[in-house]
Amino acid sequence: MPQFAVYRNRNPQSKARFPLLLDIQSDLLEPLGTRVVVPLTASSGKLSRSMTRLTPILKFAGKEYLLVTPQLAGIPVTALGPSVGDLAGDRQTITAALDFLIAGF
Repeated sequence: MPQFAVYRNRNPQSKARFPLLLDIQSDLLEPLGTRVVVPLTASSGKLSRSMTRLTPILKFAGKEYLLVTPQLAGIPVTALGPSVGDLAGDRQTITAALDFLIAGF
């Protein structure tokens, strides 16, 4: 399960709001039975500038999604289906959002 792989959200209670999940967990921790993911939601384009670092807009499959960093969660590997792509090209933006969430800068 590669870091920055994107998965369809299979949870019936949250998949309408968060259709995609981004795996942010290091590949070194692949043997664990869980993965840390950040949900992606369709971007409305109405985000205040102060939030762009914490919740950046990422493009995936021709659409814009908001990385909802404050909603990161650990989920069982079994809850993820097959990967539908990856956002490894946005590594710097994603890790900056995580750094901002944890360290505030």
